[in-house]
Amino acid sequence: MSTEGMADEELVELAGSHRNRADISGALVDAPADDVVAVTIVLRRKNELPEEVTSGRVRLSRQDFASRHGADPADIERVQAFAQRGDLRVVQADTASRRVRVEGTVAALQRAFGVRLQAVAGGTLRVREGSIMIPASLQGVVVGVFGLDNRPQADPHIVMPADITPAPITTADYTATDLAALYNFPGGVNGSGQTIGIIELGGGYKQADLDGYFSGIGVATPPVTSVSVDGAVNSPGSDANADGEVALDIEVAGGCAPGANVVVYFAPNTDQGFIDAASTAVHNQANGSTVISISWGSAEVNWSAQAMQAMDQVFADAAALGISVFVAAADHGSGDNVSDNLAHVDFPASSPNATGCGGTHLDSSGNTITDEMVWNDNDGWATGGGVSDQFALPAWQQNAGVPASVNPGNRVGRGVPDAAGAADGSPGFRIYVNGGFTTVGGTSGVAPMWAGLTALLNQALGHGIGGLNPLIYGRQAGLGGFHDVTVGNNGAYAAGPGWDACTGLGSPDGNALLAALQGPYPMMWQPMNNTAGFGNLNDGQHLFWIGDFTGQGHAQVLSTTPTTATGGWETSPAAAGSM
Repeated sequence: MSTEGMADEELVELAGSHRNRADISGALVDAPADDVVAVTIVLRRKNELPEEVTSGRVRLSRQDFASRHGADPADIERVQAFAQRGDLRVVQADTASRRVRVEGTVAALQRAFGVRLQAVAGGTLRVREGSIMIPASLQGVVVGVFGLDNRPQADPHIVMPADITPAPITTADYTATDLAALYNFPGGVNGSGQTIGIIELGGGYKQADLDGYFSGIGVATPPVTSVSVDGAVNSPGSDANADGEVALDIEVAGGCAPGANVVVYFAPNTDQGFIDAASTAVHNQANGSTVISISWGSAEVNWSAQAMQAMDQVFADAAALGISVFVAAADHGSGDNVSDNLAHVDFPASSPNATGCGGTHLDSSGNTITDEMVWNDNDGWATGGGVSDQFALPAWQQNAGVPASVNPGNRVGRGVPDAAGAADGSPGFRIYVNGGFTTVGGTSGVAPMWAGLTALLNQALGHGIGGLNPLIYGRQAGLGGFHDVTVGNNGAYAAGPGWDACTGLGSPDGNALLAALQGPYPMMWQPMNNTAGFGNLNDGQHLFWIGDFTGQGHAQVLSTTPTTATGGWETSPAAAGSM
């Protein structure tokens, strides 16, 4: 399909941009032509990320990442010229995150991208149907265009009670400190020096609620900062479910790692808002996330392919920069709330560059786990999990025993989740919201719990773990760190020994995981600024510390391979050495 656009330049379909007709109530009319809309354009990388970076063996400084794997300045200039020709204004261009933000009237955007924008009469919802068109000269340069359509993209993965009347803490439910004790989180560390970024697509928090929670569990309230993305702000009181989600995320993450800084990124609940929030959390140097927690998502079929690709690339950015990402795997079993009698997994939990977090039912006595099984209430509420229809089986998951999909065709794909934790609402999480304690459930609590644990691990190790998946399936596989959950099902998939599509590798044993990560196993190549002892470095040469989390290792000069399309690293024989 092609058409003619501005100045008779041929327009071609933007791969992966197709969206189905929105399932909404209310009559649709043409969007007002003079309404001004902001759009995020995501560009290709200057050089693709090589495997040694995505696997965690190489960590890049932000400067090296931006110059090597951000957007090519020439591509930014091409998009700026396109915007100017189309009567669009460039608001911002960021090399590291490869985003160009433009704004223009609905009329100008329809001409520029070959779309028809419709709106619900009298409302702010704006939708499109079909594919986005771009100039042929930008084919391959532009990988995503977001914001033309602002339909809601995701749901919070929290189970809120019908009655949220505040009630005192009881021993039947879990606070963050209870979970840290049951899951044997490391002592002697509190997350100091770490920053946990939390993505929220609605709701807000009240400082009084946070103070009430942390004082109630005997922990100092951690510093919490809110960041506005695409105009969204901390707004408690507008949505009870979203407020519960925000409280759960902050209180669990902060309760597990009370010494960490917590930064909450509020964004509109759209694919544009979600991607912009995640990208801001990864690339925002002012706040410097070391761990990111996400408890919102939707079944893969509810996303466009371009949106899933763009978000997955953001998480790959995170891994390259040493940032870990944890995402809730959803709360509606193997069907993921899609009424087509097929199995579905939730995105962004299915991103290979994020650690998907499933849910368990946890019983305990004191600080001892007495039983743990797959969370499934058999009433529609159950942990998500299964086999991705979007992402291929990653190399590091090849030996995990991921089954073929139960859907027709029996596709072999990325298995979800990777890890798990308590998610049942009975016993559930105790949170403080709207002036008092209440009990909630959902895999929403598992992602911030793992984020808090990872903040502790980072502090204990002295390094950011970065992408956890290649480690727990690869070099650390079989070395401990998990309680294997072997009983239960989420509908189409059953638990069993080892990895399964309900609870992944299992729930955490924090000290055992720390011991596995502290072993003498080569872990990473970390860029070094001090080049003393190596003389002057040539263009393309960089000094790296090659070692493990114990501090054992050596320095070595590595050079870019000129002929490697991915911009991979190779040892420079003339300059190699150690110190």
